[in-house]
Amino acid sequence: MFDAISPAPPDAILGLTEAFKSDTCPQKINLGVGVYKDNMGLTPVLKCVKEAEGRIEAEQTTKNYLPMAGSPDFGRLTQKLLFGEDHEVISSGRCCTAHSPGGTGGLRVGAETAKGFSENASIWMSKPTWANHKGIFGNAGMAIKEYPYYNPETRDVDWDGMREVLGKIPAGDVVLLHVCCHNPTGVDLIPDQWQEVADQAKARGWIPFLDFAYQGFGEGLGEDAAPLQPFLDAGVEMFIASSYSKNFGLYCERTGAITMVGKTADDARAGFSHMKVCIRRNYSNPPAHGGAIVVAVLDDETLCSVWEEEVATMRDRIKDMRSALVQGLKGRGVDLDFSFIERQRGMFSFSGLRDDQVDWLREEKSIYIVKGGRINVAGVTTANIDYLCDSMAEVFGA
Repeated sequence: MFDAISPAPPDAILGLTEAFKSDTCPQKINLGVGVYKDNMGLTPVLKCVKEAEGRIEAEQTTKNYLPMAGSPDFGRLTQKLLFGEDHEVISSGRCCTAHSPGGTGGLRVGAETAKGFSENASIWMSKPTWANHKGIFGNAGMAIKEYPYYNPETRDVDWDGMREVLGKIPAGDVVLLHVCCHNPTGVDLIPDQWQEVADQAKARGWIPFLDFAYQGFGEGLGEDAAPLQPFLDAGVEMFIASSYSKNFGLYCERTGAITMVGKTADDARAGFSHMKVCIRRNYSNPPAHGGAIVVAVLDDETLCSVWEEEVATMRDRIKDMRSALVQGLKGRGVDLDFSFIERQRGMFSFSGLRDDQVDWLREEKSIYIVKGGRINVAGVTTANIDYLCDSMAEVFGA
């Protein structure tokens, strides 16, 4: 069976990490993979997580399967985090949530569910988008189309192009939208634009699929969830894939969620029954440990307060590194305006580097950046910022 099979090409991001690991340069920097790092260059275990794990270990009495959709408390607390306590969409029963293996698992389950509802539906993605989106939805059998999103001239959203295409998408198609901290550009829509997108979804009849991987890394936990509200007000059906990898640091625990919102409670329950069929055929039950951590933290007032402070610390460090990078390049005489890096949000930034410059930085300076020039700002530290700015200044000819 395997004799005639050639090796698959390495993943564009994870493959870069493998090359980084084998690099022996002592000054090497990995700005590729989307993992938060503290100022020591480590991906920390949050204090609230360590405390929660201690409680779980002391109180756990079974390793039995979870329900297909995970713990009911996990779903309840995820909805509270997304929509706020006592929101109408919760009290009316119009939303149902399943615990998924990471945000990626939530995307895949949502994709298969949407495909089952409408066999001929296409999925529309921003150009550009996270590299794995096309693989996830394509392997679920959905035809992939794109809408304009990023304008490299203005370093901002191509709003005119985006709104024009969204206004022509046919009813029943699915539109994938990044709620905040757009990956890979770091450029987000503003409130008025979100309102118009929601209005178009209602008027045209296409289905929003909201990828919410970075709640808390933009402006704040509540502020980052604000784009959900126009869609809830419009009463449209939608999917929301969320992740606890970043804001809880639960990368290896693979803890995420997929939430389905219906026009009525009956619609939501009916749709969710089909989603559970997809879950059963994929992995049957979610892994328990990460979900138990989330429940232990979000359901405890003291631990939740600690968590909110830790999320704010991560968010502020990323913003500080954005400012340090801009000032560092300016101070080295780079004759380009990099102020757009400070306006972007979240871990990622379109740096303005060309692919040949990305290659040079990797080959000559052992600085690893994804093709297209996307950098993970969370990989920048006070220890490597000078080397990074010196190297970028060299590549920009300063």
